[in-house]
Amino acid sequence: MTASGAVRGFVDDDVHVWRSIPYAAAPTGDLRFRSPQRPEPWDGVRDCTKFGSIAPQGTLTNLPIESDLEPGEDCLWLNVWSTGVDDTARPVLVWIHGGGYCIGSSAQAVYDGRNLATVGDAVIVTINYRLGALGFLDLSSLSTDEHVFESNLGLRDQISALEWVRDNIAEFGGDPGNVTVFGQSSGAGSITTLMVSPRAAGLFHRAIAQSPPATSVYGAERAIGVAHRFLEILELTPDRVGELCALPIDRVIAASDQLVDEVPAKTPGTLAMAPVVDGDIVPGYPVAAFRKGLSHRIPLIIGTNEDEASLFRLIRSAMMPVTPGAVNEMLKGIAADHPDASHEKLAEIISSYPDISKAKAALAISRDAGFRMPSLWIAEAHSRHSPTWLYRFDQATPMLKAARVGATHATDLPYVFGNFGTINFDPTFWLGGRKTAMEVSGRIQRRWLAFATHGVPAAIDGSKHWPPYEETKRLTLIIDSTDTVTSDPDRELRETWGDRVMGFS
Repeated sequence: MTASGAVRGFVDDDVHVWRSIPYAAAPTGDLRFRSPQRPEPWDGVRDCTKFGSIAPQGTLTNLPIESDLEPGEDCLWLNVWSTGVDDTARPVLVWIHGGGYCIGSSAQAVYDGRNLATVGDAVIVTINYRLGALGFLDLSSLSTDEHVFESNLGLRDQISALEWVRDNIAEFGGDPGNVTVFGQSSGAGSITTLMVSPRAAGLFHRAIAQSPPATSVYGAERAIGVAHRFLEILELTPDRVGELCALPIDRVIAASDQLVDEVPAKTPGTLAMAPVVDGDIVPGYPVAAFRKGLSHRIPLIIGTNEDEASLFRLIRSAMMPVTPGAVNEMLKGIAADHPDASHEKLAEIISSYPDISKAKAALAISRDAGFRMPSLWIAEAHSRHSPTWLYRFDQATPMLKAARVGATHATDLPYVFGNFGTINFDPTFWLGGRKTAMEVSGRIQRRWLAFATHGVPAAIDGSKHWPPYEETKRLTLIIDSTDTVTSDPDRELRETWGDRVMGFS
């Protein structure tokens, strides 16, 4: 039973499953660019055994989405896996999926929560939220007395979903006082942003951020420019902005797609749509807020993959610069956004990467600017007042190593959920390595679940002890075929980049 009405799920191998429980009303018509509203109550029992519509999205990112998942604006729903519907208060883990703020869904097979729930006797929740122009295009500067547009709608959706968890999860066997948010890529970036959002305070008690692009949060000036370009693509003038709520959704998504492709091509290292500093949901730049001690006082696990950028070269995506030319343009853009920064410092950073004109160095700079350094800056700052653990995911199967892909962006996902082989023509185990991968997956799952249950990622199976991160030793867990703990493994990188947060504004 939820606050809106009764729901019917099903049982899968002793795990209770509910799909597509609405946590908000369909954001259609006048609600298209507004904050999520409570769903209308229903009579009787709502069937929640099948996935509903996923968030409207384009196809320009070349990322695999199951072909049977249909997009539609009535997409604000969540899924629940629970090992028992009784009086036991189980730890709750809420997953926020990634996809560059423009693609993805909680209905993707890799995010099926049954295995994870079973290992930890836990409740797993996966949520949808609005994407692309519908979720992360800030049109608030175009608001009129007649037509009001709000900022950071995707984040507002996530907050609404977390409020649903707080108010309803006890009915599904979960403990509303023990909620861990975990996510990857833009899902992790959402988490690091929510960790400095006053509106999200108290809605979660622990956080796990896997490969967060934490500096991909932009200011109002950049947001205004993108909003006006969006209108240009749709051949609308600002005095016709009210028509956006009535346009066919396909036209909106086509314009969003064009921006997704156009913006990073013009300004490498930036995303078309991402969280925006609005003084409300996002009061300031998140990494800077962490550095000022303004993050919520909760335990945090944060980390990155060793070869983050190689995925974007493989799928030929402009979302991340991977060629020497694009990386050079990214560095010029960062320098322009930080005119008071020392040119000597930027030169020092560039010179620390040998063979800057070659692809390997370009991939390394892109990885470090987009993922590694933001995570290190956050870990260092957050550890000053709250328990923090830092990791680096190095595990890669023989096939991924042979293909020069390595432990790239998103290869950690099947390890966390224990779901391998969820995409067609998956080459992961073509040269073996399944046994090792399953062992690594088991260790990660047990650590993540122990953290959600007790606030400490201590696997009780004899796995390597993982000490908290702190500024004297900077102990870091290297996740590979065998886990190791290393002191300050990225020391040279960290010292070269320094303490100053470098990103686009």
